[in-house]
Amino acid sequence: MDWTIVSFLAAPFAASLILTGIHAYLGVHVVERGVIFVDLSLAQIAVLGATLALVMQADGHGQHTAFVHWMSLGFTFIGAAVFSTVRTHRSRIPQEAIIGICYAVAAAASILAMSKAPSESEHLKDMLVGNILAVSWEQVFRTGLLYAAVGAFHFLLRKKFLAISVNHEHADATGLNVRWWDFLFYASFGVVVTSSVEIAGVLLVFCYLIVPSVAAMMYSERIAKRLAIGWTMGTVGRVEAVGDHTSVPREKGCAPPA
Repeated sequence: MDWTIVSFLAAPFAASLILTGIHAYLGVHVVERGVIFVDLSLAQIAVLGATLALVMQADGHGQHTAFVHWMSLGFTFIGAAVFSTVRTHRSRIPQEAIIGICYAVAAAASILAMSKAPSESEHLKDMLVGNILAVSWEQVFRTGLLYAAVGAFHFLLRKKFLAISVNHEHADATGLNVRWWDFLFYASFGVVVTSSVEIAGVLLVFCYLIVPSVAAMMYSERIAKRLAIGWTMGTVGRVEAVGDHTSVPREKGCAPPA
């Protein structure tokens, strides 16, 4: 085992475990709600916000400015408000259709805005593709604290969130303010997505969110067991990935993989 590679992969491995922890839980809600592509839509809306921020700012500091981050997060809150408003059991339009329309509009608007900031196209590409191997320990600790706060928020309000996700019509019939609680769910979900996409990119985050949850549903109907299965799958997958990197032989003098 090459300890140089192990040291190099330590931070990405820690980041992947953090992503697995929060996304496997959120994936249970997403699958139960039947809004499989909400992650992609919110991520694209966040990219639109970041793109507009890059066009508006003139200092050329790139995507990692506070203005870009808050603009991106603000747009995800707008998306959260839209998704929470359109979800009713009396609606003739499926919520997934609204999610798809929002994704298409945000993608088209991002392309148009990107043409006004050609020098920042690489930064925007990084937001879509991500580079988890380049994550720093500072990012890991900051993301871990943020996701711990979101996790605590969901733990405290877990009964209402699960009631709306598992049986939306029953929750509405009991007098629960479904739209408000839906907004809180999507807003907190947007906070996670905005940070996750910066680290791992849209497609990898989508896999973290959906694959463990869907696989867990095949073996259990209970939420607790599905969470345990999802977390186990994600952790084992990350361990195997690191093992593959550390077992690859390298010639003398070669640098660790970038």
